[in-house]
Amino acid sequence: MKLVLLGAPGAGKGTQAKKLIEKFTIPQISTGDLLRAAVAAESELGQEAKSFMDKGELVPDSVVLGMVEERLGQDDCAQGYILDGFPRNTAQAEALDAMLAELGMELDSALSVEVPLEDLMKRLTGRRTCRDCGQMYNIYFNAPAEEGKCDKCGGALFQRDDDREETIRKRLEVYNEQTAPLIDYYSGKGILKSVEGTGDIEGIFANVCATLGL
Repeated sequence: MKLVLLGAPGAGKGTQAKKLIEKFTIPQISTGDLLRAAVAAESELGQEAKSFMDKGELVPDSVVLGMVEERLGQDDCAQGYILDGFPRNTAQAEALDAMLAELGMELDSALSVEVPLEDLMKRLTGRRTCRDCGQMYNIYFNAPAEEGKCDKCGGALFQRDDDREETIRKRLEVYNEQTAPLIDYYSGKGILKSVEGTGDIEGIFANVCATLGL
């Protein structure tokens, strides 16, 4: 199974990716993780990436693709992998396809986890965190027994700045502008599969497996 995972912030694709890797023993490849590991290891690509990061610049696609290529060459990718967070736009998708074609590792599917905007907003803006123990809540789906107070330790709950409505709407705008066109791209290639991302986690996972024919 060679899979690209797509979904807006809050769609729950990370949760589904975790369940897939546990069940099928294949790696989840995140470019953020690759960048951090390469920089920490001071590899050639890591040093090149760090030179851009230190200047506050985006790491070029060519460098990221080089890291992805190195990662796909490792033994644990022989039976498949899940690409999460890459590609982020159609230019990256085209470059990824060209690289995979050279390696003889074409993608099997691109899975889009679909969640209505209203639900995404509730999932993201409803998050609250305990200042003392870090316990997470959601005022819409997993509210504490007492408003503003942690069930676990009694600490005060707060909303992170990046969970505020204005910030969330901006993140979703960026997703729709840059990443959502990937749905059209992979649909055009005939490998797009979609699954409804609402409901309980196990039910969604069952639909994911059925959709992927697993």
